[in-house]
Amino acid sequence: MEKKPDLKTSSPEKLSGFEWWRRSLAYRTGLGCDDKEKLQFEHDYQAKYFPENCTQCESFRDWALTYSPSVIFMMGHIRKLGGNLSLANISCGKCDDLKGGGFHPDMGILLCSNWLQSQTQVEDVLTHELVHAYDYLKFKLDMKDLNHHACTEIRASMLSGECRIMREIWKTGLANFGGKFQQCIKRRAVLSVSANENCPSPDKAAEVVDKVWNSCFNDTRPFERVFR
Repeated sequence: MEKKPDLKTSSPEKLSGFEWWRRSLAYRTGLGCDDKEKLQFEHDYQAKYFPENCTQCESFRDWALTYSPSVIFMMGHIRKLGGNLSLANISCGKCDDLKGGGFHPDMGILLCSNWLQSQTQVEDVLTHELVHAYDYLKFKLDMKDLNHHACTEIRASMLSGECRIMREIWKTGLANFGGKFQQCIKRRAVLSVSANENCPSPDKAAEVVDKVWNSCFNDTRPFERVFR
């Protein structure tokens, strides 16, 4: 009689964020995943707690891919550049970090279901990550290069709608009305670059964002203009 593999439930830390994303993608595609690993994934899948809002995130994602003008626009331009993003590699999952999502060239886009609570949030975050995907294909983006990282974060926050004027007014009030859009973009870009393992400090992140600001803020490709 064939002995069944010894399967042990992985610790919660190993089943969340990037590692869970990597394993689930390998399981679905069959790439880099042997039979024992598939069985282990199925076992862990049953043991892992998924918040109910994962299903909600997937519903919001599906709506955005079908009806959102910004998402449809970016998906079209990514296809023109040879990208292959689809439902197969735009997934929802639990994230440990306080962030909305992530892009990986080999794995696609992850939407953090435990942080995204509305259709608008999912639409903005998905557009943000699609800008990263576009930049990777169009400009040979290298996230280890802090200049590259800062530039794509500036563009992603600017083009995604995350920093709409009315949203910033709701958050911070009417003071400095004209500068809120740029302040929001810079704030988000500095936070993202600060998290880069190659960035020594938040001060360095702010310095790099300032260095590339003019050229990257004024680059709205593939959009013709930005609506604030």
